[in-house]
Amino acid sequence: MHFTSETSSNGVIERHFIVDEITGVLWSPTSGPVGSPLLLAGHTGGMHKKAPGLIASALHSVTSYGFTVAAIDAPGHGDRPRNLQDQRWAEAIHQALAAGEPIAPIVIDYNLSLAERAVPEWQATLDALQALPEIGVEAPIGYGGVSLGVVTGLMLTAVESRIAAVSFGGVFVDDALIEAAGKITVPVEYRIPWDDEEFDRTSGVALFDAFASKEKTLHAHSGRHYPVPAYEGDSSDRFFARHLGRAADTASD
Repeated sequence: MHFTSETSSNGVIERHFIVDEITGVLWSPTSGPVGSPLLLAGHTGGMHKKAPGLIASALHSVTSYGFTVAAIDAPGHGDRPRNLQDQRWAEAIHQALAAGEPIAPIVIDYNLSLAERAVPEWQATLDALQALPEIGVEAPIGYGGVSLGVVTGLMLTAVESRIAAVSFGGVFVDDALIEAAGKITVPVEYRIPWDDEEFDRTSGVALFDAFASKEKTLHAHSGRHYPVPAYEGDSSDRFFARHLGRAADTASD
């Protein structure tokens, strides 16, 4: 892991990094115990590691709970060049939107391709993060995401035993996600944007039902999948605090 920049503000250190060709950012408390919980943050399709909503969530997690948060750019997003096939998928989505046609079939294929490539990248990033002395191999790990971040998180958690809890938002559901959910046994918090015309409620409930976890919680909130209500973001942090613990200096907040 090579750090390319570092800034500090309001109790948070922000460091940009590169692992091989993977570009990412790490937010951590300016002072905190080694081994504090580590959250992996998956961004939505078309966004990147420093999308405004992701930054706001990360900063809240760090300042209010003492977590460390890491995000990486998905293939072809943020600081990473898009290949020809990804460009075709993106153009097809824009054309469907302009024509008022359903985008779900295109997004499902595109997101699955991105997630399949992102899973080994997240694993390589996690290896590098655990090698940092301020994180280490004992830090409990959680994963949170919406849309593309859910697809990636499902595929990753299904094969990655280091992840101890997950919090997901709205997503286009297909058989591949249902299958992956059936392999997940860690605690799950899942949110359905109840009024989102793009994400079908019925398929969202089916995905929740497919999780093999003994402890899983379903949240339904009014409105669309973005922006995620602030109270849902705080609920996610409380969920992670329950299952991963909190940094010692924030435990009495």
